Amino acid sequence: MHSLEVQLGNTLRAAAVRRRAVEIKTGRSLSGLPLENYDYDAIRGACCEMVIGHVAVPVGVAGPLRLDGADVFVPMATTEGCLIASTNRGCKALCAAGGARSVVLRDGMTRAPAVQLPSALRAAELKAFAESPENWDMLADAFNSSSRFARLQSISVAVAGRTAFVRVESSTGDAMGMNMVSKGTRNVLGALLGAFPDLRVVSMSGNYCADKKPTAVNWIHGRGKSVVCEATIPGHVVRSVLKTSVEALVELNTTKNLVGSAVAGAVGGSNAHAANMVAAVFLATGQDPAQVVESSHCLTLLEPANGGADLHASVTMPCIEVGTVGGGTFLAPQAAALSLLGVRGAHPLQPGANAQQLARVVAAAVLAGELSLCSALASGDLVNAHLKYNRSTVNAAGAAAAAAAVDAAAAAADAAASAVAAPNASSGAAVFRAVASDSEQSDCSEGSSSGGSIGSLEGLCMADKC
Repeated sequence: MHSLEVQLGNTLRAAAVRRRAVEIKTGRSLSGLPLENYDYDAIRGACCEMVIGHVAVPVGVAGPLRLDGADVFVPMATTEGCLIASTNRGCKALCAAGGARSVVLRDGMTRAPAVQLPSALRAAELKAFAESPENWDMLADAFNSSSRFARLQSISVAVAGRTAFVRVESSTGDAMGMNMVSKGTRNVLGALLGAFPDLRVVSMSGNYCADKKPTAVNWIHGRGKSVVCEATIPGHVVRSVLKTSVEALVELNTTKNLVGSAVAGAVGGSNAHAANMVAAVFLATGQDPAQVVESSHCLTLLEPANGGADLHASVTMPCIEVGTVGGGTFLAPQAAALSLLGVRGAHPLQPGANAQQLARVVAAAVLAGELSLCSALASGDLVNAHLKYNRSTVNAAGAAAAAAAVDAAAAAADAAASAVAAPNASSGAAVFRAVASDSEQSDCSEGSSSGGSIGSLEGLCMADKC
């Protein structure tokens, strides 16, 4: 089934055929999963394989959020009721306070291959060689030759026995930069092999990068964009907008975000719900959703200011991994969200400026969300808000209607799929036979009774029921 796009020469029809084959094999309907009205040509070879449809996630907007003197509207894709409403309240508080301020402390993506040498002594020699200023120019030239934008920033080596983890850090322009850094790192390994012919590359990623995992190395040294966002909220705004007091917020933050996270042994989790805002902005703007893991590392601080009359709020986020080119940023919906923020594509004059601005927006959205949730917890309003805007009453009421809608859509979906798959029905029969064969050979369950036989698939194809 993986090569239907090539065999059929039509990406939409390939998705329809694959989808129908899966339905027959499993005996379960996919009628509720949208198929049409999507640019499958755009994602082919770039974003997704084995396509059977697309998923729509609601997109809302929080704002205006005043950040560094300018008002922005933050696109957020989520299925969690109350999240955007809560973030919007935080935006209102920040605007009433004169806005938030942000600073990018550092900007560098990392890759850390694992290499092995004959002994721990040789691994230590490699560490000394790679970290020596005398060898910097040679290694930097090797790395920088891989890209117009990637520029080597640092090399650090961690040794475990006779294994060395070579952590390479680089600027990446407006791209998130994993592929860019990996190419340059491969060149660095080539240069190191010249000096250490007994070096053996175990893995291009040795988990000391560290990508898509909560780690102390990212929390301490950062990865991607390291951003701090802050604001001073007047006491009257805390009372009128956030419906709580400075004293209550300070106490709650210390108890929950600092002490509670320490008791839990959290790494990068000294916050209320930073991942909520990070995930919502990531989905809306075409970022890698899995990198929410480290991108949501956040230290939230709520401190008394001006003798306790006002509140100083800040979020410190050492590893926001975002880009405005590459990945899913070119897809039309995600590109529109980036355009809303004024950061679509590469910055024409300052490489990296758009990606840094996006990281600032992420941090500001987190600050707004943290302020609002902590206030709801301090005032005891959290549960009531979720019951009003989310959860069981609405879900239960809509469950029966949703089930009925799925059933009603089945016939329409079959008809639509038939219309899509109808061209070249004779050649489609051969494709269906191949799909059925692949499906049966890859069946993980013994004695499947799902009805996915070659005959049934071929019959459907000949009847244009793809």
